[in-house]
Amino acid sequence: MFIRSALLSLSALAVAKELPKDEVKAAELYDSGVRHNNIMSLKQETFARQEAVGAYDSKQYAEIAEHVECINGTAISGSDSFRCNNIDLYHFQSHSQLGSTLGFGSSSWGWTSPDGREFVAIGQQDGTAFAEITSEGKFSYLGRLPQYSVASKWREIRAHGDLMIIGSEAQGHGIQIFDMNKLLTLDPASPVTFHKLNDLVGHYDKLPSGRTHNVVTNPSGKYIYSVGAQPRTDACASGIIFIDISDPSKPTNAGCASADGYVHDAQCVFYKGPDTQYVGKEICYGYNEDTLTIYDITDKKAPVVLSRTSYEGASYTHQGSLLDESPGADGHPVTYIWDISSLKAPKQTGLYKSGAKGIDHNQYVSEGFAYQSNYGTGFRVLDVRSIPSDPTGAGVKEIGFFDVYPEDDQQPGTGIIDFVGTWSSYALFKSGYIFVNTMERGGFILKLKEGARV
Repeated sequence: MFIRSALLSLSALAVAKELPKDEVKAAELYDSGVRHNNIMSLKQETFARQEAVGAYDSKQYAEIAEHVECINGTAISGSDSFRCNNIDLYHFQSHSQLGSTLGFGSSSWGWTSPDGREFVAIGQQDGTAFAEITSEGKFSYLGRLPQYSVASKWREIRAHGDLMIIGSEAQGHGIQIFDMNKLLTLDPASPVTFHKLNDLVGHYDKLPSGRTHNVVTNPSGKYIYSVGAQPRTDACASGIIFIDISDPSKPTNAGCASADGYVHDAQCVFYKGPDTQYVGKEICYGYNEDTLTIYDITDKKAPVVLSRTSYEGASYTHQGSLLDESPGADGHPVTYIWDISSLKAPKQTGLYKSGAKGIDHNQYVSEGFAYQSNYGTGFRVLDVRSIPSDPTGAGVKEIGFFDVYPEDDQQPGTGIIDFVGTWSSYALFKSGYIFVNTMERGGFILKLKEGARV
């Protein structure tokens, strides 16, 4: 499949136009870590405030075990009422019901076994929970992998084949490599607590300070990647660290891409076109705080930066997906559309602005649909199939949403612009079930209504 466009969750304060990287501004705000530290401080302030009022005490949130249909804009179960459109709730369990003693949900990812069973790995403050999603759309909690070092609200998870790759901002955590096949014979009546090291396939412990902001995988290859590893003064400058898992029991350092400094998140693929000179190369798209930076990492000892492109009003380039972590100036999350048919000269062609107010966070694109976890505005699905014929974004439309943070419903149509609600989601299961992880409450299993994708 040709890769012509990228949807980026890019922070911006104005309609974006591609620009060369502003080296002076970068040195002052981004390369120095000032902008990143400011955002982290804002998050910590919110987390402390939420902690103080007991928002992360997940035992207070009751299980919702029945199928709750979204009717006339709401899904109602007892005293719980969630705003929604075209998405039904199939099951909710709190973090405490999903095995956590500390709560607070972060990243998550899914895995499908060779025989078609569907599982989720759920990031929590005190480790990773594992659950099967049954054919009826219910959680079957199976156990957990504790954190390697100390508890942390930042836990990032991605799959590499049958392996689940788990990193954290916690000092000394490193990267845990867990074989999901271990779940296949577990009895949900007796959930298992795995050993943080002995039950791993492998553990990578060569990160600077043992910390990584994010983990990235390219399942077609033999490498996994750490990005945002601290400190920035390390030789890899918090760029992309290449980790060879040819033998996952003995992961080894294979080099790094440090040329554009800190990488917050990335997507790495074996390139299939249309830029013919790079077909077959391993290309990474880096979301580097103030730029979209494209790397050729085919030679792990000599990676090459192909382009570094910023845009007007750039605030924080957070995350993207092939086909910004602050709201726009008016408080509405913005998704920018880029033409990356030339890897050396990407161009911003359009945008989609959400009708809800809030902060954008993470998104993934599959088969013409973008699945977004946007903090307090909840989980949202965009139809982006029009982009190849109309790259302005005028044809992009939201086909469904489920608001997992009803605490701000007293402000209809606006919402709280803050770091609350959903951190991550996984919507790539063949069954159509969608897992949404929230910081405060726990995990939701959702599903789009029949015909929503038409």
